[in-house]
Amino acid sequence: MKRILLFLALVSSALAAKKPNIILVITDDQGYGPVGKHGHPWIKTPNLDKHYEKSTHFTRFLVSPTCSPTRAAIMTGRHPMKNGITHTILERERMTLNATILPQVLKTAGYTSGIFGKWHLGDEKEYQPDQRGFDEVFIHGAGGIGQAYNCSCADAPKNKYFNPVIRHNGSFVKTKGYCTDLFFTAAMGWIKEAKDKDAPFFAYITTNAPHGPFIAPPSNTKRFTDLGFQAKTAGFYGMIENIDENLGRLQAKLDEWKIMDNTILIFMSDNGMTGGGSGKGVVGKASDGTPMKMFNADQKGLKGSADEGGVRVPFFIRWDGKFRAGHDIKNVSAHIDLLPTFAQIAGAKLPEKQVEGRSLLPLLKGQKILQQARYLFTNKARWKTGAEPNAHQWKNFAVRGPRFRLVDSALYDMIADPGQKTDVAAKHPEKVKEMRAAYDAFWKSARPLMVNEDAPMSPTRPYHVWYDEQMKAGGIPDWTPPKL
Repeated sequence: MKRILLFLALVSSALAAKKPNIILVITDDQGYGPVGKHGHPWIKTPNLDKHYEKSTHFTRFLVSPTCSPTRAAIMTGRHPMKNGITHTILERERMTLNATILPQVLKTAGYTSGIFGKWHLGDEKEYQPDQRGFDEVFIHGAGGIGQAYNCSCADAPKNKYFNPVIRHNGSFVKTKGYCTDLFFTAAMGWIKEAKDKDAPFFAYITTNAPHGPFIAPPSNTKRFTDLGFQAKTAGFYGMIENIDENLGRLQAKLDEWKIMDNTILIFMSDNGMTGGGSGKGVVGKASDGTPMKMFNADQKGLKGSADEGGVRVPFFIRWDGKFRAGHDIKNVSAHIDLLPTFAQIAGAKLPEKQVEGRSLLPLLKGQKILQQARYLFTNKARWKTGAEPNAHQWKNFAVRGPRFRLVDSALYDMIADPGQKTDVAAKHPEKVKEMRAAYDAFWKSARPLMVNEDAPMSPTRPYHVWYDEQMKAGGIPDWTPPKL
């Protein structure tokens, strides 16, 4: 009997020590407001609501004003400008090759990694995720399906949200269906295979939705057009509800495969909410003719803004039995904190002298930690190619601490005034001085690392070149969806 009990204890200990799988779902341009649990008056997100109820929520989780910068910060644990990223196109979306990125870090702890959806950190070969630690890659090019610019940043030619051509592990395949459905299906197929192997996995599900153009399956837009929303807004809201349906599919499969207990599931967005097709804040008209106003959870700023509304996103993290369900953490946290958090959870080795973020694991384990005095820095960037970055240091910038947000010359008390209604700079001149000095020091440290500023525009679009080469070599085969 004692031997049996000892054996059971050893088995229990081994299972407890098993490293958790990590699934990060990140949506494009959704922002904080369009979530049922955040009070949105029209969007229904029952599956995200279920995830919310079983998750710990960081109520002040901050990212960058636009997409490539946020993604680079997640991948490296440091400010995107220190990765060379000062735009989303024009060769300035390419993440420096000198960085050690998240899948490479997790590989030191035995993880396998897959990406499904949007990469947007360089379309040239050496910048692609399969060259940077990802073992499974199922992505579109550029920053959105069908996008193409006069540089290397371009998706496969004439691509669409329905039946898109996708780059799968180094070659193109022709899919059938709606893009978001496809990305989740591919991810779930890979997860199903990965779960039966000894190695834990990291699945990075990065939808291009609800980025414009605002095209959703008709079944998701009909309810909104019937309610009187204009077509673009109906598409934006429909894309979000479609994401919610897919999140439900994912959760159901994790339960069916009995891996939910040892899987960390995270939902977030990449920047503040886009306008969603609204004109001057109006998204449609009710049946009585009353204008329906855009909902942004009473925040100032949208995507591209250095205000809180431009950088605050939902962050719901679930690990059943380990992280507290239905619990709010109010400490200001950010995208740069994810890599050190995942590394600590996984027991992975961090790259030296790279990571600026802080592990969130102590907070997630229930430790009550006072907000330590650190500042988070934002600059919209996106200046014209060839411009001197130093001329834009003091434009469209922000500094965020535990209490105050400095936006250009205005100071806001984010605890007393989360909607940024009142500028209190005149009442706190020393705080303004301190925050500006911290930002100046940050800028001086980041400027030498903006390695893409003088990069010449690529004469070719790699995805177009590879597409043409494959067409000449035999064509684009149909993709066979995995059996789930």
